Amino acid sequence: MKLRAQRLPYLDWLRGIAAIIMLQGHVFHSFLRNDLRAGGTYRLSQYVGGMPPAVFLFLLGVTYAFLMDSFERRGMSPWERVRASTKRSGYLFLVAFAFRLQLWLVSIDKSPWTDLFRVDILNAMGFALLLFSLMGLFLTVERIRLCAILGIAIAIASPFVSNLDWSAVHPFLKFYVVSDHLNFGVFPWAAFVAFGMSVGSILRRLRPEDVLPSMQWFGWVGVVLAFGCWTISNMGLTIYSTSDFWLNGPALIMIKLGVILMLMAFSYVWNLQFAAERFSWVRQFGATSLLVYWVHIELVYGKTLWFFKESLTIPRTALMAVLVIGLMLGLSLLRTNWPAVKTFFGSRNAELTGAQGD
Repeated sequence: MKLRAQRLPYLDWLRGIAAIIMLQGHVFHSFLRNDLRAGGTYRLSQYVGGMPPAVFLFLLGVTYAFLMDSFERRGMSPWERVRASTKRSGYLFLVAFAFRLQLWLVSIDKSPWTDLFRVDILNAMGFALLLFSLMGLFLTVERIRLCAILGIAIAIASPFVSNLDWSAVHPFLKFYVVSDHLNFGVFPWAAFVAFGMSVGSILRRLRPEDVLPSMQWFGWVGVVLAFGCWTISNMGLTIYSTSDFWLNGPALIMIKLGVILMLMAFSYVWNLQFAAERFSWVRQFGATSLLVYWVHIELVYGKTLWFFKESLTIPRTALMAVLVIGLMLGLSLLRTNWPAVKTFFGSRNAELTGAQGD
């Protein structure tokens, strides 16, 4: 069943901010000299650069909730909703494996074949949506509570799951469940998809006049979550014998969720007041996020700019970040206006971005 796409400007704008932050983080990670990486500039770049995956997964959950609600409004049965929802998971898996294959082919002399099975964020998206397709068995109003509980449960369980003995499980399967610093597993990353589905379900139940006050509440909840969990994490209180704060710490997950809620509220108000009816270069990034993600990885980490790798000063790396952002904006505009590129990436990008069903 084909849904008519209706883009929500504030979701594209939020996704665009995440894409821009991602670009600068990857440029600093790839091009900055090693002897400069102990300084505050690099640390700030990478700390902020840790937000985009959470934002992308959260927004994926929001649009997944929109999709399920659209199926529900069309009178589809619970199992029909589940089957239809799994199609989005299939699209993402296809895109993910095509992405890994392309990266491996262009670096075949340097990259081992096992890189084909690395669990990139696109793989994590596909697997998370496959798992959460079962939420189609429930009504939108029920998913608000259930997905919030699931998100909290995944966050709390992540250190426990990471500390289990996974020696009997093949790494290709293990990393779909447990994260490390190169792979995006269900624990903890799927928590953001679950939280996004809860928020998306709330948004679908709101009347138009209730959206603005609800966004204000989201913003204040985000403030409380972010600063409250940051304070608790600094107190050193923990129930875990072993936990890596930067990898699977529940406090960090909730801090990031709080920041996302604040950014979502700001994005809504900003687009409502200033940007919704005119061109926005930030929103342009959000509307073409798949293309930007796909191409910039090869540009920043591949052979194209190899002579700049780990060799630039901070000012030159910052200039390189501006140049890469400019190139990706040009590519994004080209994709919007060039039919051949638009055809290839258009339908696939709609699976990742803010297309809201009827």
